[in-house]
Amino acid sequence: MQSPIPKQFLKLDGKPVLIHSIQAFAAYDPQVNIILVLPSDQFDTWNKIASEYQLQVPVQITAGGETRFESVKNGLALINDTDALVGIHDAVRPLVSQKTISGAFKSAERYGSGIPAVPLNDSIRQIESARSVAVDRSRYCLIQTPQCFQLSILRKAYQQEYKYTFTDDASVVEASGQEVHLVDGNVDNFKLTTRVDLIVAEAMLKEQKVGDMSGGTHV
Repeated sequence: MQSPIPKQFLKLDGKPVLIHSIQAFAAYDPQVNIILVLPSDQFDTWNKIASEYQLQVPVQITAGGETRFESVKNGLALINDTDALVGIHDAVRPLVSQKTISGAFKSAERYGSGIPAVPLNDSIRQIESARSVAVDRSRYCLIQTPQCFQLSILRKAYQQEYKYTFTDDASVVEASGQEVHLVDGNVDNFKLTTRVDLIVAEAMLKEQKVGDMSGGTHV
């Protein structure tokens, strides 16, 4: 982002990215229990933001680790309900749709897991030493969050030793021997990584507002 401000705290349509993400889950289920995993030196910043924007959603916070793997383990440690369904979401995916959240949780309830995915639109090539080879893009997809699971499956998976191949929660669960189930994601649910992503997300939110004012429906 080329910004001294962590990207989850950058303003998007007048409020921090993180607030958008939290409100998306609160809109899906007002009774949702939210655990926010942050570097400990960002706790004060978060508390100020929650107060400034009068966030009505209860949020527990806990310190993250050096890796995503460790951060998720820290978050899981705060969950007491043994029958919980858990959705792990990237804070910088503020445009996740209600349909994506619902589909992921319903899949987790039925199959044990629900992983949002969207098809590839671009051609892709596989790098092989000094050459590249065209591959069939229909055999691949892009993975998003929230990645939802039954808590018992997550707890078992996160008892493993960390591996560098654990890039998300689905890869951790799969390594434990559990099959994961894909559900439809939404194209707008991209991860904010660059300044251009922030500009695009801003435009999308403004378009949604125009649609809402004209009576359109957005999910």
